[in-house]
Parts: sequence; C-alpha cells; structure tokens
Amino acid sequence: MKLIESVKESYVELVEKVSWPSRKELSQSAVLVLIASIILALVVWLIDTVFEKFMLFIYGLF
Repeated sequence: MKLIESVKESYVELVEKVSWPSRKELSQSAVLVLIASIILALVVWLIDTVFEKFMLFIYGLF
C-alpha cells in the first residue's frame, strides 16, 4: 500500500513542514502580481501599437 503511505506522508509534510504565508503576506503578494501584470500588459500594448504604426507606414510606401 505505497499509495496510502505516500498520501499520509504528503499530508504530514503539508501540515507540519510547510511554512504557509499569512493572509497579509498573501494579499500583498497578490497585489504586487496584479500591478506587475498590468504594467507588463501596458508595455506589450505599447510595443504592439508602435509596431503596427510602423508597419502601416512601411506598407504605405509601396
């Protein structure tokens, strides 16, 4: 019954050995990830817009 032993060991490790973040730490991390995601999305949007304008200019020459 290695499966049952493995599940028991996993449970013990999750309950006794893992250091879980506090609610405050978790919410701070979530806000940081949200802000970073928004900034990255804006940068990608800006690059895409500039590239689109550039390509329209290049196509307009021909």
